[in-house]
Amino acid sequence: MNTTFFKFIITSAAFLAPLAATQAQVTVNEPWVRATVPQQKATGAFMNLSATSSARLVSAKSPAANIVEIHEMVMEGNLMRMRAIPGIEIPAGQTLSLKPGSYHVMLIDLKQQIKDGDTVPITLVFEGLDKKQQMLEIKATARPLNSAPSATEHKH
Repeated sequence: MNTTFFKFIITSAAFLAPLAATQAQVTVNEPWVRATVPQQKATGAFMNLSATSSARLVSAKSPAANIVEIHEMVMEGNLMRMRAIPGIEIPAGQTLSLKPGSYHVMLIDLKQQIKDGDTVPITLVFEGLDKKQQMLEIKATARPLNSAPSATEHKH
């Protein structure tokens, strides 16, 4: 093997290694969606997100809905308001909970009723500090409207 070529490979690997390290590795735990009643056209998806380096959830899509948005619920005066936001920051090494009454993924214009026990595929798109995007396919199980939080969810 040509020694110049070998040096090129070693040098290239040394430059590319830090680039690979900047890509945020995102983990999704306990994804679920709220089951719907007949004719209901929207529901929320909830989950716990964590990343090895800071990342941002920037979009989502699902074959179950025509529109999928990232939402937050905030108090404005005495009213709780829900609104679409451009993304959610996920601090490195921390867990961010998407939960009812807070951040969540909103599935709008549902194509059919989502029944308790159904599995809903959702594609989440994350962006690292380097602005590179990572897509993550998840499957969220539908829970009844009045379901209790899981053991890892905290209620205050």
